[in-house]
Amino acid sequence: MHSFNIPPDWEAKLRLTAGMGMWSTHPIPGTPLGAVTLSDGPMGITGGRVDERDIALLSPCGLALGASWDRALVRRVGDVIGQEALRTGVQALLAPNLNLMRSPMAGRAFELFGEDPRHIADMGAAWIDGVQSRGVGCVVKHMVCNDSETDRRNMNVVVDEATLREVYFWPFEEAASRGVWGMLTAYNRVNGVHCAEQHQAISQWLKHDLGWDGLVMSDWFGTQNGIASFRAGLDLEMPGPARHMGDHLRDALKEEDNPRLNDTVARLTRFAERVSTPSSYDASPRAQRLRTDVLEEAAAAGFVMLKNEASLLPLKPASRLAVIGPNAQTPCFQGGTFARVALMPGLIAPIDAIRQRFSEQEVEYAQGVESDYRIPPLTALALTSDDNSPGLEVVYATPSRGECHREQRHASSLIWFRDMPGVGDLLALDEEATVTIRTRFIATRSGIHRFWLGGTGTVNLAINGNHVARFSGETLDGDIMGKLMQADSTTVEVPLVEGNTVNLMLTMSLSRSIAHGVWFGCQLPQTVDLLAEAVACAQRADQVVLVIGETADAGLESIDRHTTALPAHQVALIDAVCAVNPRTVVVVNVAHPVDTHCLACAAAVIVAWYPGQEFGPALASVLAGDREPGGRLPVTFARLESDYPVVNLTPDQEGNLYYHERQQVGYRYFAARGCAPEWAFGFGLGYADITFAQTHLRHEGGLSVAVTLQNASAREGKAVVQVYLFSPSIGEIASSLMLADFAAVTLAAQRSTTVEIPLTARLFQRWSVSQHQWVTQTGDWEVRVGRASNDIAAVFKVSVADNSVRVIDMP
Repeated sequence: MHSFNIPPDWEAKLRLTAGMGMWSTHPIPGTPLGAVTLSDGPMGITGGRVDERDIALLSPCGLALGASWDRALVRRVGDVIGQEALRTGVQALLAPNLNLMRSPMAGRAFELFGEDPRHIADMGAAWIDGVQSRGVGCVVKHMVCNDSETDRRNMNVVVDEATLREVYFWPFEEAASRGVWGMLTAYNRVNGVHCAEQHQAISQWLKHDLGWDGLVMSDWFGTQNGIASFRAGLDLEMPGPARHMGDHLRDALKEEDNPRLNDTVARLTRFAERVSTPSSYDASPRAQRLRTDVLEEAAAAGFVMLKNEASLLPLKPASRLAVIGPNAQTPCFQGGTFARVALMPGLIAPIDAIRQRFSEQEVEYAQGVESDYRIPPLTALALTSDDNSPGLEVVYATPSRGECHREQRHASSLIWFRDMPGVGDLLALDEEATVTIRTRFIATRSGIHRFWLGGTGTVNLAINGNHVARFSGETLDGDIMGKLMQADSTTVEVPLVEGNTVNLMLTMSLSRSIAHGVWFGCQLPQTVDLLAEAVACAQRADQVVLVIGETADAGLESIDRHTTALPAHQVALIDAVCAVNPRTVVVVNVAHPVDTHCLACAAAVIVAWYPGQEFGPALASVLAGDREPGGRLPVTFARLESDYPVVNLTPDQEGNLYYHERQQVGYRYFAARGCAPEWAFGFGLGYADITFAQTHLRHEGGLSVAVTLQNASAREGKAVVQVYLFSPSIGEIASSLMLADFAAVTLAAQRSTTVEIPLTARLFQRWSVSQHQWVTQTGDWEVRVGRASNDIAAVFKVSVADNSVRVIDMP
């Protein structure tokens, strides 16, 4: 890397501390380093906008990748996303998300890798390594304790320092230690201080104690006090133009702030330099196939098989296979954040992939129940142009300029941040602008059609030239992104006859604002008894694949859940189908723990999470046995909702959210209370019969666990060796079960192998609040080796002193 000089001009230095635009930094003056282009991207590239124009590859979600427990595979997925960044001209991603799934109610749980800080740290580090190997930067988020969404801009997390450092800050510490290039501060407060103003976390822990040389930026519009954030260690306010930092710091800075400003500019320069020499992008068809192959492999590797009675899976040849459920036809590929990826055209739905793979069998499909959309999308869109190509015609205009821009769009919910095509900066508007949207479709059935519409301005809907509905506009204040995600709407019922051509026109007026959006949809009339149709279909079949779950607007940014229960009509569908056909596989397309009592009647159960764009091919290959469901749970599924340590994520009247469980998050909480989960952290079944033949604790030349695995089956399979430590209590810190390390191992048929996992001295340290450092926790520890947090094959006892570890008991 080159060593560029810091710009000498005071004004130039100040300018660099805030973004230039919505998704870019300022160029570094006096150097060849240009503006850095940023994108959101835990599951792919959004290209700096949140609409369907930014088509990109979509990877499995964080929980799906975490469920693989496979560092090498997750690194390859990161490499794919890095290549997508190269293709789209993006230089740095706001990803991965290293927060913890503290509660199953977390609305953004799907983005997270799981509930254990060490597991999250390793999965995140692997993903980062893959992306950054391409010369594309990672900006990990959200530092720190953004583990829920309710009132995220105002709420205050109350957490003790030891828990903060050992649990919630740990993944960020590991990311810094392993060389991530950037970090993003969260919206919330921690112990009364906004995360962008957290001097202890940013300046003391990251920059001073760890010696980390990366860049710290705010989440979008997440800076509240410019000078306080700057002095706490925040290097960059995003987005631009500046609102609190940049030129706004001029009058507040003093002579003693010069070293801090120089350090900020040095970090910005280093960040720009690191992303200035990316690798080249291979656009060949072969390279593209390899990238999609990785995504299919990763989707299957994250599928967790919870049960498989009578070895129903993989499916045996049969004359008739029934595929039932709304998610078989319209699956949930991803969650509803502002990092939503625009999907490649021509994705294969599960039902189509199953039909292709099981082409020699009769495959019959029944929907079973309606999908649970908040606003049902408007399907069968067709432009009012002569070619009838699918989509919308969108026209932007102002009174003084008339039509400013015209384009084709392919979604029925449109969002614009800051800039609107042809109109420019929304905040700089000096007159009211309008957006006109036209499309049409042909009614496929007769009956009452219910249309939804809403927007940030006044929206009018005309059908076939007749005005039918008006929405007065959604006020955007507080959490703008949250408002857009859960915005209100109005509905109108319109009777239509099959074959009718329906011409739709929406007009919306808009004025000065950071963001604008319009959303609309249509619920078609239901003319058949879906449940009865599904039951009849299941009765005719030899075996059933039932695919149920969520929609793309179920898991949302800014909104937490209120229950882990599946929708009642989906539970009724499961009960009815399993009652008439006990050879039923239920595939659950969700990305958070759910109540699984309703799955007791199923012969086999697979949790598929949000598996990305290759869901269909991956599921078909797993059902057929071409691939193994390789996942192990990265989160705990409780027997009762009340068993979870946290079920209410609403702050109290003072805005405080207390982390009362301290270090006992997730499976640690269940272990500490002797509460048996329904499905434990680390649990998952495969198709191969792999056993722990021998387990040893080695202490020559350092402590390590050696496990000999034996595959007694006739097919290749996967095992995940998990090593846990059980620590003694010390002072106010209670004894705790902690994941130490793990290894995902693929083993050929009829073969054995020995896996060795080192146990470093760092694993036996705890955070000392009084000494402000990691210290060895002396005393007697247990080393537990097994397949899950509650499935332990061997236990060893060791005595830990300040400078040594002595084995005191061997099984």
